[in-house]
Amino acid sequence: MQTVKIPVSIDPIRAAASKLSYEGIVPGVQLKRLNELCAGDCSDVAVSLECGVDIQGIVYLKGKAVTELTLICQRCMTLFTTEVTVDFCFSPCGSEAEIDELPDAYDPIECNEIGEIRLHQLIEDELIVAMPLIPMHAEESCSKGDQDVVVGEIEPAQEERPNPFAVLEKLKSK
Repeated sequence: MQTVKIPVSIDPIRAAASKLSYEGIVPGVQLKRLNELCAGDCSDVAVSLECGVDIQGIVYLKGKAVTELTLICQRCMTLFTTEVTVDFCFSPCGSEAEIDELPDAYDPIECNEIGEIRLHQLIEDELIVAMPLIPMHAEESCSKGDQDVVVGEIEPAQEERPNPFAVLEKLKSK
């Protein structure tokens, strides 16, 4: 297997029948939505993809994608890079009945009108889902570390006001 650019789209049924496998890259500049979520451009995505048919006759696309993203640490507000890795296993489905019968090991994926799957979009979706929800350095390497961060001012405690129901409490005790 040689390292090549991953095709933009493939026909999963033909690819599975031929037992195709790809090992290559998806250029990071082509992943517009992922780049919008990062502080800088994401690096090229290393992808390995295997197409086949399992013993139950289910067509599958199994693979792994790895990239480095530049994010802003939400603790110290500085840039850092982190590696994002996703493993995926999809099976093309055409109807709700097929989705219901699909084993849990596979995630359903819909083909377009000509029976193809857009691989770049699929890989980009998986990487977006795998991004950290709140990106932060490890505590050891973060300049703020485990310090408490205060944003804004805390107002002093107000004097306690009398309870408006105190009168009712007095009546109840009589």
